[in-house]
Amino acid sequence: MSAGELSRLVKPRALPGAPLVVEATDAERAALAQRFAVTSVPDLTASVTFDTDGEAVLANGTLTATIEQPCAVTRENIRYAVTEPLALRFVPAESMPDYAPDEEVELDTEDLDEIPYEGDVFDLGEAIAQTLALAIDPYREGPGADEARRKAGIASDEDQAPSGPLAEALAALKKDQA
Repeated sequence: MSAGELSRLVKPRALPGAPLVVEATDAERAALAQRFAVTSVPDLTASVTFDTDGEAVLANGTLTATIEQPCAVTRENIRYAVTEPLALRFVPAESMPDYAPDEEVELDTEDLDEIPYEGDVFDLGEAIAQTLALAIDPYREGPGADEARRKAGIASDEDQAPSGPLAEALAALKKDQA
């Protein structure tokens, strides 16, 4: 198993009894920022508790981080806080069903969040990193975005008058009712 940017290996047979706090180092946060194409990740912490459900390990907690990235409009760096719940289910890879490539599969809600692992450890850190990736808003706008659009002459969808055949039909109906 190769270590990712934020690797925290956990043994299912020796789960911590108290909440496990994962705090990313400077080097790990820099590597994650590069991986997710953001300017920086100034802080990243996750607190996780464990339980079991048969062979599955349930990891629940909260991820908190700060993201710095360019505004989608002005390209000026903006910072924002992220708080995401963690509800992960690690299952041994050998217990996962083996489906044929073209087989249609029905998934239950519980099946969607299963993370298979091989051997006697799973990487909680990688699951936290992937949760962080999903929390990053690639189209995040800073406080100067509206002004930059106005200066560039770009109107928002809300400012534009409806147009097209349906808009014309609706206008004709409203005119007839008046």
